[in-house]
Amino acid sequence: MDLRSHSAYWLMKNGLLSSYPSLQQNEKTEIAVMGAGITGALVAWHLCRAGFRVTIIDKRHAGMGSTAASTALLQYEIDTPLYELKEKVGEKNAVRSYEYCSEAIDALENICNRFEGKAGFRKRPSLQYASAQKDVSDLKNEYRLRKDHGFRLQYWDEKKVEDTMGFKAPAALYSSVGAEMDAYRLAHHLLGDCIKKGAAIYDNTKVESIVHHKKTVTLKTENGNKIECRHLIIACGYESQQYIPQKVETLHSTYAMVSEPMPGQEFWHRNCLIWETATPYLYMRTTTDNRILIGGLDDDFYSPDKRDARIAAKTKKLVKDFNKKFPAIPIVPDFQWAGTFASTKDGLPYIGSIRQRPHTYFALGFGGNGITFSQIAAEQITAAIKGTPHPDLSIFSFNR
Repeated sequence: MDLRSHSAYWLMKNGLLSSYPSLQQNEKTEIAVMGAGITGALVAWHLCRAGFRVTIIDKRHAGMGSTAASTALLQYEIDTPLYELKEKVGEKNAVRSYEYCSEAIDALENICNRFEGKAGFRKRPSLQYASAQKDVSDLKNEYRLRKDHGFRLQYWDEKKVEDTMGFKAPAALYSSVGAEMDAYRLAHHLLGDCIKKGAAIYDNTKVESIVHHKKTVTLKTENGNKIECRHLIIACGYESQQYIPQKVETLHSTYAMVSEPMPGQEFWHRNCLIWETATPYLYMRTTTDNRILIGGLDDDFYSPDKRDARIAAKTKKLVKDFNKKFPAIPIVPDFQWAGTFASTKDGLPYIGSIRQRPHTYFALGFGGNGITFSQIAAEQITAAIKGTPHPDLSIFSFNR
């Protein structure tokens, strides 16, 4: 699957941070992790810290799939608003899902603090503005519901938005809980730490078949080598659907651009994460080297050629939409790219196992919260394998 176009900013900025050999022999391990992007790296890191012997494989170079194209806005808000999510999964599970994402941001900060440069992690407030007047009542409902459940946020009216942000919007929700980071760099930090803890990592190793036995799982690669493990973790992101009998994802195309570096440190109020209520939504953030990242304009299809052919036009539209908000900021595109992402029926990830694949766990953090969902998956899967399954694992199960 072609997950992204070629000029993703994080890959161009960081380059090939680490490389690993392909698997050239048979191997036995306690746990095999398929996928060496940010999800697989987080899961493997947690498992290594818990004392398990882990082998990580990827058919590409590590982090070269969707991770290299991630825009890495860390929000506790899920793509499905809380007032809608409670109708889909019940109020208790909806609220707990939002709480988990908030807790995951704190956990990711603690992880990033272990590494030089902190993988570009910076706490940021988050502003979601009403795209149109018709969205205000829903935004008010969302505000009241979240406040009732103890979430810290403010409701801004039109005047407060304009006075604080400098652009007009009918209303907005402002939260102190948010962050931004470099997911590609963090994935490589985590994998490097896994190596120190005894893990084996193999690039360019494509799995051709998976055979489930009574007590083990065997992976066979396209080179004919085998990996035998007690547990298998499938963390292949949007390519994981092939291992699941029921359809759990809908693929989309999304677009992003990063500006040239600019003078100054604060481009708008506290350089908060900005996004809107429209679907698909426009969003923006800053980078550690004083650039502005803008993304959105999603399309409801998966077609790499069609997607990539639209990059230039989408970039122009992203710049135009940004200029409407901040006409005084002379933004000049420097990098632009497109990628694939997946949504689910309720905006929640799929974490856990299915009957058809014994001794196997899935870590599928779909949607705009992929990184926070991946942290949740890493914690819950590690607990399950240790024999202390998390009490809320069912919230993200395949049979929810």
